[in-house]
Amino acid sequence: MKKYSRDDQITMAFWAADCAERVLPLFEAAHPGDDRPHRAIAACRAWARTGIFRMIDIRGASLGAHAAARDAEEGSAARFAARAAGQAVATAHVPQHAYGAAWYALKAVAAANPAEVTLEREWQAARLPEGLREEIMGRIVVFERGGGVTVKLRKGEGF
Repeated sequence: MKKYSRDDQITMAFWAADCAERVLPLFEAAHPGDDRPHRAIAACRAWARTGIFRMIDIRGASLGAHAAARDAEEGSAARFAARAAGQAVATAHVPQHAYGAAWYALKAVAAANPAEVTLEREWQAARLPEGLREEIMGRIVVFERGGGVTVKLRKGEGF
């Protein structure tokens, strides 16, 4: 697994939170009373701002967002949006979870409006510093197939 510097991890956490926050309305529209994904994004930002890491808080926020995802309809934009939030906060523990936040955010966009996926991926890429952009975005791949869109995360060597 690739090692990232603390500064890179913090950058990735803010970026992951931004990716998840952009699709959060897709979850909130379907589950207006459930703030678990929102709390996960807030916990991610709090860690990135302060550096204070309490595993019980990070794990609880991530598991809460993933539980919210399980409560959402299978394959729905809402489910993917909640997963993006759960992955974002987990970046505090393992930097590679930032990839998952972006990937799930793209899957949420694909489920809601496939025509917007390329633009969303471009938005994501533009917000990464050059030193991280190629590596991260090279692992998040969008395929157009049969009138639909598939988003893949290439894990492979060094992930």
